[in-house]
Amino acid sequence: MTDNGPPAIVAGEKDTLLGFLRYLRESIIRKVEDLPLDVAGTPAVPSGTSPLGLIKHLAGAELVWLEWAFLGRDPFPELGMEISESDTVASCIAAFRAAAARADEIWAGLDDLDAVSTREDRTLRWILVHTVEEFSRHAGHLDIIREQIDGRIGR
Repeated sequence: MTDNGPPAIVAGEKDTLLGFLRYLRESIIRKVEDLPLDVAGTPAVPSGTSPLGLIKHLAGAELVWLEWAFLGRDPFPELGMEISESDTVASCIAAFRAAAARADEIWAGLDDLDAVSTREDRTLRWILVHTVEEFSRHAGHLDIIREQIDGRIGR
């Protein structure tokens, strides 16, 4: 894997955080995209976490905070890590990319980081920082899982 370091960005708070979030999304995809389905869908730890399960979870995670918590929209997005018989690596990555595109559309229309969410009593700043934190944490999980699978390291 190529080590594409963190984004070199000189911007305000929101754009800097979104730059890192986009970087993390792509790092997460790179950790999974070239794995065969049987490996990507196999739990790597006793808790049942698999590379593909993490992609599925993260496809809903950002939208939970933006659509459900901040904007107050229903339904609550799926956050599970279960792999179905119809899942493929490509389909899960496509769903992850679609969720990211939807989130980016929402982020583009939100400028007040001090605005408070409809649910959960959190500011938009808290939601953005938490999203970067969650994606970072799961990217780290994928780093370890990928190294266990085939020794590959890098972002």
